[in-house]
Amino acid sequence: MNDNLFDIPCTTLGGEPKTLADFQGKAVLVVNTASKCGFTPQYKGLEALWQQYRDQGLVILGFPCNQFGQQEPGDEAAISEFCELNFGVSFPLFKKVDVNGPKAHPLFVQLKKRAPGLLGSQGIKWNFTKFLVSGDGQSVKRYAPTTKPEALKADIEALLRSI
Repeated sequence: MNDNLFDIPCTTLGGEPKTLADFQGKAVLVVNTASKCGFTPQYKGLEALWQQYRDQGLVILGFPCNQFGQQEPGDEAAISEFCELNFGVSFPLFKKVDVNGPKAHPLFVQLKKRAPGLLGSQGIKWNFTKFLVSGDGQSVKRYAPTTKPEALKADIEALLRSI
């Protein structure tokens, strides 16, 4: 398995292949998302962060996940439409992924390894777990689903100053 975050292939909701190398040199916030979750209103806060900091080098990447309570049942078109209509999401969204288990997307395998959860746990507990990745991919900080996007501002600003 590839340990370089920047080499891991991902696919956007629109079917475009990407890697984190496309965002190298930026602060990258990776979030596993869901449309029918109690934390779904965080889309609004994530979009606000994107609007406030994208010109300074922040990129937010949303990865829909249906592993927690089947809270992301839709296909790519339904997910895209929901996010745009309900929350005005304009940051990049990717195809639905697993974040835990044997079919976990390699990006989340690496993020969990670099930033374990409580007591060293590598599992993701719920939707809207967030990972803030430095522009060189070396530093990863993890945030719980209950951490509101606006609570990340100080860490994002510090990371942007270092870019």
